[in-house]
Amino acid sequence: MAIVLADLNEDDITALIERIQTIITERKGVIAKVDKWGKRHLAYEIKKQRDGYYFLIDFAGDGSVVNEIERNFKIDDRVVKFMTVKKEGATTAEGIEQEAAAAEAKRAQAKIDAEAAAAEGKAVNQIERAPREARPHARRNYNKEEAQTKGE
Repeated sequence: MAIVLADLNEDDITALIERIQTIITERKGVIAKVDKWGKRHLAYEIKKQRDGYYFLIDFAGDGSVVNEIERNFKIDDRVVKFMTVKKEGATTAEGIEQEAAAAEAKRAQAKIDAEAAAAEGKAVNQIERAPREARPHARRNYNKEEAQTKGE
């Protein structure tokens, strides 16, 4: 995970992430996912910065990959803060590939669910646009005061 300067443009952030990805792949590492979390407010001021752009790269690799990534982060002035965490259970390339496949399946299911919800939303909109006679009748419950004034 890394936090870079918030005022960087999207091209600079993408170039930085791509450079880290090439370091991982050149050293026989496997990338599971890359998440761009976007610009967020920092909990405390770091290097006179109040905001930062967060991104997370989930990968599997040996110590040389981690050392090279951390060396690049230390050299680059655009990186405000970074942290490398070793996860349990996903330390092998096979584990990462399984995790990547599971993440892809989850994304595909979410896309299917979103499309289904959009289709249901269209059906609801068609009911709302139906002529007044075709719409189901809604009963209105009056309170006692309204009923008395209506009867008078």
